Amino acid sequence: MFDTLSERLGSIFDGLTGRGALSEKDVSEALREIRVALLEADVALPVVKDFIETVRARAVGEEVIRSVRPGQQVIKIVYDALVEMLGADEEESHLRVDVPPAVVMMAGLQGSGKTTTTGKIAKRLADRGKKRVLLASLDVRRPAAMEQLAVLAQQAGPNVSSLPIIPGQLPADIARRAVQAAKIGGYDVLFLDTAGRTSIDEQMMSEAAEIAAIANPSEVLLVADALTGQDAVETARRFHERLPLTGLVLTRMDGDGRGGAALSMRAVTGLPIKFLGVGEKLDGLDTFDAKRIAGRILGQGDIVSLVEKAAEQMDAEKAERMAAKLKKGEFDLDDLAEQLRQMQRMGGLGGIMGMMPGARKAKEAMANANLDDRVLKRQEAIILSMTKTERRKPAVLNASRRKRIAAGAGVDVSDVNKLLKMHLQMATMMKKMRTKGGMKSMLGAAQAAGLSPADLAKMGGMGGGGGLPGLGGPSAGGLPGLGGGSLPGLPGSKKK
Repeated sequence: MFDTLSERLGSIFDGLTGRGALSEKDVSEALREIRVALLEADVALPVVKDFIETVRARAVGEEVIRSVRPGQQVIKIVYDALVEMLGADEEESHLRVDVPPAVVMMAGLQGSGKTTTTGKIAKRLADRGKKRVLLASLDVRRPAAMEQLAVLAQQAGPNVSSLPIIPGQLPADIARRAVQAAKIGGYDVLFLDTAGRTSIDEQMMSEAAEIAAIANPSEVLLVADALTGQDAVETARRFHERLPLTGLVLTRMDGDGRGGAALSMRAVTGLPIKFLGVGEKLDGLDTFDAKRIAGRILGQGDIVSLVEKAAEQMDAEKAERMAAKLKKGEFDLDDLAEQLRQMQRMGGLGGIMGMMPGARKAKEAMANANLDDRVLKRQEAIILSMTKTERRKPAVLNASRRKRIAAGAGVDVSDVNKLLKMHLQMATMMKKMRTKGGMKSMLGAAQAAGLSPADLAKMGGMGGGGGLPGLGGPSAGGLPGLGGGSLPGLPGSKKK
């Protein structure tokens, strides 16, 4: 997401930071380029004008022009302005579902991903908030809409249930029955998935307003498709005129390289963006955080989200076993295979690199080296072609064994050699971590990359199952393997 905008802004800032001093003319030219970049990203024109004027007022002055690093000063000013435009209040992004049964009403046009998003948020509340959630579909028009929500409730886990379907019942009556069922059943949160249309009409709005009056929801979320750009902004504005909206959810953000809708929504509607939908799976939901999004757009990465993803995917039992092995300085090829699987679960190389500082240059390096997520699968295939003994004791892998493994995995012997070399480097690093000085050095590097002690604890300690060997050298936060952004030596990659 935001790839196009991030690339354009990155090029502009490269030109600024490469100069020892900046004149007012330099800053003005950069602002003109930023204005064009935002317009090309489909950001609303009034929003762009306000943004540029805000940045200009702060950037054109003696403090920036005469500063030691003026280019970095301008980037900081643009970052702060982006955070303000996106909405800086973190509290607004939290759902108000503390008083049970809290009612969350979902609104939006047909095809915006409203029903799937309902299941995603319900799963998030059940898994992270330990809430008991009831889902009720009020969409009596779209074929199988109610059945779809019931299936999503089953997939979301044991703490998520769906309201039994009674054919022929009207939406207002379903809403009353759902509220009563949530009270009697002791549910913490009730989701009302309302009907949508291909376009806004009076009947849909009147029906939604009636349901809101019946259920008295604590949250009314509008689900909008980010790929529709400024149409999504207009939809939000018109819905907000008729409904007491409390927040927005933008879906299909992973397919939106421009990001104009996300950048315009808050400024145009005044409503906070609560979540970003990515992918079709029920875990494809990101909390919207203005500072993190601004950091991604400007190529500063999003280490905190990376840590959170690692914590989500971490298996506690496996993490404890690996932590015990690492304390002894042990790290075999089975451990490496588990780390590769975890990287795939976290979105693969592309997804992880997108959250690392210098993401744009890292992705360019991946493209130049012809690297993609298939590399991880080839690495895993190499390890799975080994016997249990070979995985536990890589030292036994002589030339004939390596040739057999390469044939079994469908790769060259050189790919096997590269993987074994990478494993040796990682195992050596793990042994160094056993020493007091080694651990201190690793923690220092991690904190320099923006990880707090609390973040490291979420990851299970450096390498403790949630640490990600294979993703950047110690200079990139103690995540060894990709060489700190230069991406050398990944086995299984094919040169162009």
